[in-house]
Amino acid sequence: MRNIQQQCMLTKEVKVSRLYDPSADVVLYEGDRLDLMTQLPDKSVKLVVTSPPYNIGKEYEKRTSLGAYLTQQEETIREAVRILTDDGSICWQVGNHIAKDGEVFPLDMLIYPIGKKYGLKLRNRIIWRFGHGLHCTKRFSGRHEAIVWFTKSDNYTFNVDPVRIPQKYPGKKNYKKGANNYGKLSGNPLGKNPEDVWEIPNVKNNHPEKTEHPCQFPIELIERLVLSMTNKGDVVLDPYVGVGSALCAAVLHERKGYGSDIFKRYLDIAEERIRQVANGTLSRRLMGTPVYRPTDGIKLAQMPEEFEIAKASLFGAG
Repeated sequence: MRNIQQQCMLTKEVKVSRLYDPSADVVLYEGDRLDLMTQLPDKSVKLVVTSPPYNIGKEYEKRTSLGAYLTQQEETIREAVRILTDDGSICWQVGNHIAKDGEVFPLDMLIYPIGKKYGLKLRNRIIWRFGHGLHCTKRFSGRHEAIVWFTKSDNYTFNVDPVRIPQKYPGKKNYKKGANNYGKLSGNPLGKNPEDVWEIPNVKNNHPEKTEHPCQFPIELIERLVLSMTNKGDVVLDPYVGVGSALCAAVLHERKGYGSDIFKRYLDIAEERIRQVANGTLSRRLMGTPVYRPTDGIKLAQMPEEFEIAKASLFGAG
């Protein structure tokens, strides 16, 4: 049912501006994130959600010392706190910074004290698990990143019903005799709370949303945040917007979306994707689609004989 609802064509005209315009549905600002953020009024944004650069030398960032990188992140978070509504949320989706000597620095642990410095309260550390990535040789291969979810106050928006997922045992009933609900279904008819570990495929070459951006995140990851932490008509801001996945999620669910990036070609792609999502033509992975699991009948999933021989030589037959 949920997937069917998502496939409905929005056929909506969206007003997109390349400069800050409070009357626009979408703002795609070319330039530094602070140049856009400083134009926004106090307490005007409901959700700030982003995946900032990880300081690992991608084309859109200049690799600096870890201290300088965290100073830049603090500048962004400080401004985000100013523009955040009292019932709003900040979600920082980050992975690891890998030093040149291979040492791993988990960025969520380094972002947390910055949030606390500016009076934010951590509500969840959401683990985003995905199945594909680089294969490491001197440590276990990384297959997860984290979303640190902060709120500005104790009175924050949280709508869990739109993001519920199917229960493992939806037919389970209350078994305690004597209780008023004995024999009745124990679960919520809309599904269960999605918990704090989310398995959502990352955007690789065969993903329907893939663009030229090397590190885009999937729309459905942000959909959960937009639906649970905002209401229709609210403003969603992504300071490092890239090709606009966060703003696609905002427009898809009738929110306003603001974002900035230093590369015009990324903003051009973002605008095209936003207009496609508004008229229902954007190719995307629908929220709630089960993760693909190959079956034994798939040739690529069958164990090659030489692999069996290699395992036997290491561990012995059987």
